[in-house]
Order: sequence, then C-alpha cells, then structure tokens
Amino acid sequence: MKLLQDIIVLDFSQFLSGPSASLRLADMGAQVIKIEKKGTGDICRQLYVSDVMIEGESTIFHAINRNKQSYAADLKDEDDLKKIKQLIAKADVMIHNFRPGVMKRLGLTYDDVKKINPQIVYGEVSGYGDEGPWKGLPGQDLLLQAISGLSWLSHNKDKKPTPTGVAVVDILTGTHLAQGLLAALYRRGALGIGGLVQVSMLESILDFQFELLTCFYNDGGQLPQRSAISNGNAYLSAPYGIYKTADGYIALAMGDIPMLGKTLVCNELDSFQDKDEWFSKRDEIKNVLTEHLGPQTTAHWLSLLEPAGIWCSEVMDYDMLMQKDAYKLLHMEMEVRTGAGHTVRTTRCPVRIDGKMLDSTLGAPVLGEHNAEIEEQFSVTP
Repeated sequence: MKLLQDIIVLDFSQFLSGPSASLRLADMGAQVIKIEKKGTGDICRQLYVSDVMIEGESTIFHAINRNKQSYAADLKDEDDLKKIKQLIAKADVMIHNFRPGVMKRLGLTYDDVKKINPQIVYGEVSGYGDEGPWKGLPGQDLLLQAISGLSWLSHNKDKKPTPTGVAVVDILTGTHLAQGLLAALYRRGALGIGGLVQVSMLESILDFQFELLTCFYNDGGQLPQRSAISNGNAYLSAPYGIYKTADGYIALAMGDIPMLGKTLVCNELDSFQDKDEWFSKRDEIKNVLTEHLGPQTTAHWLSLLEPAGIWCSEVMDYDMLMQKDAYKLLHMEMEVRTGAGHTVRTTRCPVRIDGKMLDSTLGAPVLGEHNAEIEEQFSVTP
C-alpha cells in the first residue's frame, strides 16, 4: 500500500533522527532518495551499536535506511551540486540535520531551495535550534537526555542519573519531523504552498516529558523525586514499579493498596487505607512489597493478580517476549534484501492502514547504488 505514492523525498540527513523520519515516509510509499557523501556515505554506516555488522556496516544503518535509494554526491563539487539542484527542482520534500550554518555555506537553505522549488516542503532537524548559546553543541542522544532532565527520572533516588537504554531522543525527533512534514504536505495539497518544518531534539525530548514538566511548572517548581526503591515514575504513588521475585521480576502499575494487600495476602498493606499515603509513604509500601514478593515466583503472583484485575506484568527480555503467542501474532519481523543481495531480518512499520501492514522487502542501499537510475528518472544533466 503506497499512501505517499509519487511523493519524492531527498534526504540529506545522517545518523538517526532525520533518517527515522524518512524511513516512515518510505514505509508509506514515498520514494526516498538518500543523498550521501561520495566515498564514505552516511556516517551511520559505521555507527556500531554492537559488534554485529552486515556487509561491513552497522546493523543500525540497515535497520533505519531500508526501503530507500542512495545517491552519492560531493556537495562541495560544483558539478555535483548542479545535479543536486536539478533533483531539488522536482522533489516534494527535502530533509537535513546538518549543524546550523552548513546549508548556508552550501547555498541550500530553505530560502535558497524555495527559489528552485517554491512548493517544496523543507524539513530540518537541529540539536538545540538555530539560535542561542547552545546552537553549536552536538545533537547527540545521550547528551540530550542529560541536558533535558530525562536522566533524572530513571533508577532509584540514591542512584546516579540513568539514561534510557535506547536512542529515544533521536527517534522521537524523527517522529515529530515526520508529523510536521505530513501536515505540511497536506497543506500543500490544499493550498498549493510549500513550507519549512523545523524540529529540534531538545524541544522533542521536552515535549516527551509534557506530563512531568506540567507538574513542575504548576507546583512551585518542585523537582521530581524518584522513589528510593522500585522507582517507576517520579510522580506516581506506590505500587508503581518493578519488583524482584524468586525467578525474575514483576511490574506493578497503578493500583489500590488495600485491594493489592488482600489479593497478595499481605496483611502489612492493610494499614495504608489513606490514599494520600500511597504517595507520601510510597517507599515504605514498596519495601513491604519487596519483602513479600521476593520468596515466590513471578507466575505465582500473576496467578493471583491477573484474575483480580490488578495491572501487572512479567518483566521479559527479548528472548522471553519472542516465545509468546501475543508477539508472534503481531508479525513484527520481516526480511529485507539489501542492494548487495544480503537478507536482513528487522522490524516492520508499526502502522496498519485498513487492516493492512505497511511492509517492504527492500533493504538498505549500497552507497551510490542508484545514481544512474535517479539521473535517468529525473533527466539530470552534467
């Protein structure tokens, strides 16, 4: 299913944020042309998140650049830049995540580009925006987690700030960029005008924390306080958190403490009848739960909690999850074939339209794989 059929996207971005946005557009049927530096290509080709490589390149590059074409060019070369501008003239969307000032030096800012193509939708990602004292800082995921306050939300109160174990800032920023691009494309379809879509990683990760920041803005600037034990959310009362059992871990979400005590046959919880105490005494309650849940297996506790309608879950790793029928029924895995002919197993687009999955068998391209094909398609001349 190609909802964005005939939409042409020129993606100059690297790493994760911009490419994750263009990946979603590709999943929806757009033709995404990845503009890469001759010789080296997207730096993400060598961004190893593990020691696993595919075709001598990082797995993350193959995961986030499937279903795209690669056009290699030297943007500092006059002839190559001339060809790029011919592609821009026929594109619908252009994306980049260069640091502020790079596109100005190349003559490819939004103001420059809209002279070539007035109806283009131009998307740009920055770390911290294009002005202010932080504008030149590196827009890297861990650094944004650190700056934004996010790392103070995980782990327990007496532990050091802890980052989320996934590039959450990059992926959220890409999601926001894709949303903005789609909205601008809709406006273009209605009014015939292009537009500039700007997203910064800092704004994206602040928006991600809108619940907590709204609390902070409106309660006198009180900083969030992590639980001393089994911290799950700085603003939620007990029992919210993860607890050790005899053979693993169990997660408990929001719940009524006296009801939880009755279900678990934990008489010590009977003394916490006042709902206000579920937050003010959450560490005391969580200590009681920790002692009570430890001796029995996760399955034992689930057999009591689930029939009672108490929100809970086993804590699984990937191996455990993938053995479950609920996971298998999703068909989240798919196989794609790279430009070099290798088969890669990865995740599919999570969106379904009219009950149908948006999938593709095309893997990540070889650097410059589609230069000749693209130049022929768009009648590019030297």
